[in-house]
Amino acid sequence: MGTESYHALTRPPESGAPLIFAFHGTGGDETQFFEIAGQLLPGAGIVSPRGDVSEMGAARFFRRTGEGVYDMEDLARRTEALASYVAAHKALHPGSPVYGFGYSNGANILASVTMERPDLFDRVGLLHPLIPWAPDAAPGLAGTRVLITAGRRDPMCPWPLTERLIGWYAEQGAEVATEIHDGGHEVRQPELVALQRLVTTD
Repeated sequence: MGTESYHALTRPPESGAPLIFAFHGTGGDETQFFEIAGQLLPGAGIVSPRGDVSEMGAARFFRRTGEGVYDMEDLARRTEALASYVAAHKALHPGSPVYGFGYSNGANILASVTMERPDLFDRVGLLHPLIPWAPDAAPGLAGTRVLITAGRRDPMCPWPLTERLIGWYAEQGAEVATEIHDGGHEVRQPELVALQRLVTTD
């Protein structure tokens, strides 16, 4: 699967600068985080794809059968497709580190890609992810920087599942950072500050 597999907004990186993938939440599109990605790290390349699944007109990256109930076969197919898409872009910029961040549904597909292809991303930001299954071990994530943000009262992403995901990445040897607030599913400014720190700190 090549670089034209998804409708996307893209910008090439300056020489040696990172390539940042940005994945929107349900109902978002390729514009949701494109400008934010550019503000996080000026000079970075950006790939911001639109999810290719429609849920009553709302774009998503994989199908679900209910709130928090995923079509796991579809998720597996979409994960493989997105991993190939990321790899194709990565091959075009061999001197660039590859970072990714996503919100909600975008965080979920990004997490799934890291579980299946831990070699693709150097740094990952998961904003309000919901991973309701127990992933297999992925020792290839050792040393990968992972940021997980969440709201303790998020009605869509129960806090115990977020805690479990934080623990899982730590068990794989990833360098895990967190930014947790007491609210719900909304992204707050400290989360964006933490995301900027993820992509800019050596």
